[in-house]
Amino acid sequence: MGFSFQTQKKCCKTHARVGVLYTPHGPVETPRFMPVGTLATVKGLTPAQLETTGAQMILANAYHLHLQPGEILIKKAGGLHQFMGWNGPILTDSGGFQVFSLSELCKTREIGVTFRSPRDGRIIELTPERSIHIQNTLGADVIMAFDECPPGQADYSTVAAATERTYRWLERCINAHQRPQDQALFGIVQGGSYPELRKAAVKSLVDFDLPGYAIGGVSVGEDLTLVREIVQITAPLLPANKPRYLMGVGTYREIAVAIASGIDLFDCVIPTRFGRHGTALVRGERWNLKNSRFREDFSPLDVDCPCYTCQTFTRAYLNHLVRTKEMLGYTLLSLHNVTELVRFTQRIREAILSDKFAEEFCYWLD
Repeated sequence: MGFSFQTQKKCCKTHARVGVLYTPHGPVETPRFMPVGTLATVKGLTPAQLETTGAQMILANAYHLHLQPGEILIKKAGGLHQFMGWNGPILTDSGGFQVFSLSELCKTREIGVTFRSPRDGRIIELTPERSIHIQNTLGADVIMAFDECPPGQADYSTVAAATERTYRWLERCINAHQRPQDQALFGIVQGGSYPELRKAAVKSLVDFDLPGYAIGGVSVGEDLTLVREIVQITAPLLPANKPRYLMGVGTYREIAVAIASGIDLFDCVIPTRFGRHGTALVRGERWNLKNSRFREDFSPLDVDCPCYTCQTFTRAYLNHLVRTKEMLGYTLLSLHNVTELVRFTQRIREAILSDKFAEEFCYWLD
């Protein structure tokens, strides 16, 4: 099976839509939340557990996997899917965001980025060509172009320069891509908080007629109101016949607003990060399971949730696990949280299909 995207229904009151992204490792029904598995693992969850959440596509990160264990070893293991035991679709991030946000030493030039590895201190040069080569070697279904992600509060000239460089680097990524038949290369729209730069970036990128497009640089320190405006301006400008991916977004409101703007795919570390800190996502709220009010609460976390956690254990037991810092507690909360966000996008999908999205999710769209 190759790559294609099919829109099945559009919302009559918003830009929301329902579709299917077909990949070599199976279909992805959109809109859909994608769990993050940075180091070839969604933290705390086995692939079998992950499958029960309803997740169809997950993420891994080329930057981190290049540092450890290395793309060559993963190739020897049979590729990323076999290495991590996940048979569904995988998307790999290019590492652009990580290079600019995590590295102690980072020097950007036209050729690429030189940085000091946070793992062992060695100096690494990452270019658009090398990023694509790493991702080609890993073997994910969707790979991302190498981009320059400026800080959220960067001035206009800095963001403009980064946006223009991202375009030039995309050209090089396309030329370096060696597996276009079984790996879809997505371009990334940068432009910071400046609408004119976002619009210009979209206009430039769509000329490449890529398999899909992402909106980047919206979770790097901007005010949430500004993020919302950026997405509402940018998403409808992207090609209607291609999947649209909003990078690094994973709260209820952000997801709902983005879907209303025409976004199809999302990713975020929130569900597993919250799980590791004893926090549960329940019907739009965040619950701290360390709280004493759960100590003698013998009801399920969410009676309507089909996940193993909710079907098997009580809030009191989860409170006990979290208070005693037992690893099982973090796993059970992560399992529930991933299920919750996947189900949230599934419920939105069903609402769009039944022409009830704007009415049923109006709380999140205000």
